[in-house]
Amino acid sequence: MVRIVEDVFGTAVNPLTEQTEQIKRFTLTNSMEMSVQICTLGATVTSIKVPDASGQIDDIVLGYDDVAGYQTATNPYFGATIGRVCNRIANGHFMLNGQDIQVSRNFNNRHQLHGGFLGFDKMHWQVLEANGDGVTLQHCSPAGHEGYPGQVTATVKYTLTEDNCLHVSMQAKTTKTTVVNMTNHSYFNLAGHGAGKEAMLDHSIMIKADQITETDSDSIPTGGFINVAGTLFDLNEPVQLGERLQQLLNGYDDNYCVKLNDNNITTIARAYHQKSGRWLEIASNQPGVQFYTSNYMPDVNKGEMPLKGKAGAKYVRQGSFCLETQKYPDAVNHSNFPSIILNPNEQYNHDVIYKFGICRSGNSSCI
Repeated sequence: MVRIVEDVFGTAVNPLTEQTEQIKRFTLTNSMEMSVQICTLGATVTSIKVPDASGQIDDIVLGYDDVAGYQTATNPYFGATIGRVCNRIANGHFMLNGQDIQVSRNFNNRHQLHGGFLGFDKMHWQVLEANGDGVTLQHCSPAGHEGYPGQVTATVKYTLTEDNCLHVSMQAKTTKTTVVNMTNHSYFNLAGHGAGKEAMLDHSIMIKADQITETDSDSIPTGGFINVAGTLFDLNEPVQLGERLQQLLNGYDDNYCVKLNDNNITTIARAYHQKSGRWLEIASNQPGVQFYTSNYMPDVNKGEMPLKGKAGAKYVRQGSFCLETQKYPDAVNHSNFPSIILNPNEQYNHDVIYKFGICRSGNSSCI
């Protein structure tokens, strides 16, 4: 039986209405001692706690203790719902039904990243439901916001199950033809959110994909693909991150073109941390997943100060990883990519399941 507890996480000024509002937080807990916390600022996952092989419970997603933390300029989208369009749009520009669309450019003053200056991650989401085994939040994005046509109504439903699965269902409808490509931007470290780079490098990772999208120096897709076979990007079999990142010094920040079973929800990735015994499997109905090893987080080897996270944790470069399910980056500018165009008579549907478990020492099937 999943229990839901609501409290007030803090207050913040709504960027659309400029009114000070309460930010609500919901804690979902199952009988297996797993819990998930979600707040209405950015429809953000602020905590995921799961036991390890010895029964010790740790929070395994990065984040902040309070609302003020999530509003800092250095927050790298910890746990947030990203939209209207996640990842990059080249030059903040695209053509849509013969119209020239210019959206905001918040990345290097050239491109759009993760929905612009005030994307879904900065919004105050409304609570539609909080009962049974989940919470449903909704945001209405005004027509013209960040340059996008159409009024978009987006919903995110978080559901916790007794078999330690967090289901995230993202949907959207629009009043005018527009583009939508949402994701969740949780940063994971299965050893514990504050365990740092050494523990992150102890993870093994597997992603079922034969190609990645080719990108330029700004991580903008060229429209081409790279076959991963025989390269450091081949993750079809589990690999140790530490070994790979010794060779791939800049880390991973790549869209993997995953293998879906008839566009149904398919297990596409798995991460495992041997010392804790924790594993994470990700299943999705999206054709891509961005694998990111936190390369833009502060590099203490260069004298940069760590981000101060929950409970005083110090977050550093390559101390966590993201697996962001999505359609391909900059898809609206590449006709050979899965389309992110949404028409008024359609519904955007994005499902992702994060399943957590443990492996006992010596169980070779975990690796």
